[in-house]
Amino acid sequence: FSLIVSCSSIPANTQNACSIFSERYFWYKHAKNSSEKYNVPIHLILAFVNQESGFNRWARPKRTKLFKVVPYKRPSSSLGYSQAVKKTWQQYKNETNNPLALRTRFKDSVMFIGWYISKTNGINKIPLHDSYRQYLNYYLGWGGYSKKVYKKDKKAIIFAKSVQKQSQVYKSQLKECEKNLNNKY
Repeated sequence: FSLIVSCSSIPANTQNACSIFSERYFWYKHAKNSSEKYNVPIHLILAFVNQESGFNRWARPKRTKLFKVVPYKRPSSSLGYSQAVKKTWQQYKNETNNPLALRTRFKDSVMFIGWYISKTNGINKIPLHDSYRQYLNYYLGWGGYSKKVYKKDKKAIIFAKSVQKQSQVYKSQLKECEKNLNNKY
């Protein structure tokens, strides 16, 4: 039982990429696989996971309240590390021929994020390393971004800036430990 709890818990220091990967050694392997397959930087993938779920595999949007008291519906079907909604997750599973992918599995979530960022590059022509505009696409969807919904959505701008900042922090941290991580695998 304790093995299951420790494997599914949130890493102790989610603000440090080296700490995350030293605590969850397979996560580096999974993030690196996504990075190599989709040509997306590991630090960007991590920043998305951090923003979306805080590395909580069971993360979901808070329920709305009925009469300000009674828990009611959730505002979306978002779930897991990537907070992917059901429809987009199904599209990912179909396009990648991965019918067994789970939103609550880190390996699948980081592959999804890499896929999404790569698709964003093709659909809305956002460079793979542009954390700010890539996150706006992720948060608002490809259509929402192309309609420039972010111009009226202050929350989207705040979140995208946060991802941009965290991505740069992870990038500098990974410079310190990536060589050791690569030697382990």
